[in-house]
Amino acid sequence: MSWWSSLRRRWRRVAAVPDALWADTLNTLPFLHGLSGDERAQLRLLCAHFLAEKEFVGANGLQLTDAMALSIAAQACRPLLHMHGPDGRAVQHAPDRLDWYDDFVGIVVQPGAVLARREVRDHVGVVHHYTEALAGEAMDGGPLMLSWEDVASAGERAAIGHNVVIHEFVHKMDMRELSPGDHPQGAPVLPDGFLGMADRRTAALHWRKTMSEAYAGFREAVSLAERFGGEPPWLDDYAAKDAAEFFAVTCEAYFVNRERFAIEFATLMPLYDGFFNAAAAAAPLSA
Repeated sequence: MSWWSSLRRRWRRVAAVPDALWADTLNTLPFLHGLSGDERAQLRLLCAHFLAEKEFVGANGLQLTDAMALSIAAQACRPLLHMHGPDGRAVQHAPDRLDWYDDFVGIVVQPGAVLARREVRDHVGVVHHYTEALAGEAMDGGPLMLSWEDVASAGERAAIGHNVVIHEFVHKMDMRELSPGDHPQGAPVLPDGFLGMADRRTAALHWRKTMSEAYAGFREAVSLAERFGGEPPWLDDYAAKDAAEFFAVTCEAYFVNRERFAIEFATLMPLYDGFFNAAAAAAPLSA
């Protein structure tokens, strides 16, 4: 139904983001300062359509403001700025990049982290119950939850490569085309001609090999730090949980602290540049 979404976007009248509110948002998110004028204009357009398409709900007494919603929109739309569509093809109408997020409408914003009860079965069949503090959660085909405490600290946490909004929305990208019961693997749909490769199968194999090697190296660094007192890795060791979390955590860092990311994950730079089309000029597309 992406053609229908595109048609609706072309005819929908969306409210422009007010100048003062947009300026305040950019000021609180320093990792957006390096964008060109054209890129900022396209990000602003994406945000306007994002706000028209999503429904925000404040939970546990949290009163949402326009500034809060726009901050979330700007961070969620940043990865889309130069991207292909979720079918792997180039888009002609800039807001159609929002098709990456078309499987849900609701965004629930909590005041702080949420405690969630978890249940896992180990390799011998024993079921373990535990409580996990969540700063955010993305559900396949369902709504997305964010902790405002974490969202609001995005500017300060960029130094450690942390951004909960980008993390959860990247999960949404990774969840596309999953079969029922499947778990995301940190292997989203790649664009046509990814890194100049002839076909998607070759591209997917290259992606998985590069990601697998980087993930294994990160897990080894975490293990050395925990068991032998080695230097802890720069990024949160939550990235060692599985391939999907490694993808989401490293994408956070890629967007909010590109310079440090390039040092820590040199092999992932060309991979992510190719996926997010970072090398593209901000060529104006139709609004």
